[in-house]
Amino acid sequence: MKYYRLYVDEDASDADLVAALRSRHVDVVTAVDAGLKEATDEAQLRCAATERRVLYTFNAKHFCALHGRLVTDGEFHAGIIIGTQQRYTVGGQLRRLLKLLAAFKPEQMVNRIEFLSRWG
Repeated sequence: MKYYRLYVDEDASDADLVAALRSRHVDVVTAVDAGLKEATDEAQLRCAATERRVLYTFNAKHFCALHGRLVTDGEFHAGIIIGTQQRYTVGGQLRRLLKLLAAFKPEQMVNRIEFLSRWG
């Protein structure tokens, strides 16, 4: 797997998932780690972009809209992965995330949205 830096927002943050990712050598920062608890979605995406971290979230509606606006405005983000809340177990999320991250080089995720459901 390529070296990935991942940002997990509050919606998707789960201590077991974060620990499992870290144990597999994924560099993970959560919204709480970044001091962005209860921050806006835009602030979280900008933080992730600044640190060149792919953002993982369950908030499809807001992050798809943010993605569209940033790309239209000529700005960038490091990538967005959208999961579905309460659809996957921690193990299911982990397997899908690792499969997705292994499929792309980090630079291939720039300004890209991927849905976890595609990676089963």
